[in-house]
Amino acid sequence: MNLEITHTNNYFTVKGCLDRHNIHLFKKQFRNIFRNTNAVTVSIENLTSIDRYGVNAIAQLHNEALVKNKRLSIIGFGQSNLFNHFKTEEAA
Repeated sequence: MNLEITHTNNYFTVKGCLDRHNIHLFKKQFRNIFRNTNAVTVSIENLTSIDRYGVNAIAQLHNEALVKNKRLSIIGFGQSNLFNHFKTEEAA
């Protein structure tokens, strides 16, 4: 399945598969996102699959928000490997 990212204001919906084949689309969409806004919400409810490259891309977005003191909210059940990544990072 392809990756589709839609947005209204600062609310983004990620739909489909986020993997190494389309990670460039995700990174392009969120490049410099915190330059114009202080808060971004990303819904991963419709994310059907994600590989380690996708997890790393979301983690990089999270780290960018922390470094720039911006607010990033990731909502939806999404994929368990994404949840496990952030759960492990929190424990470290």
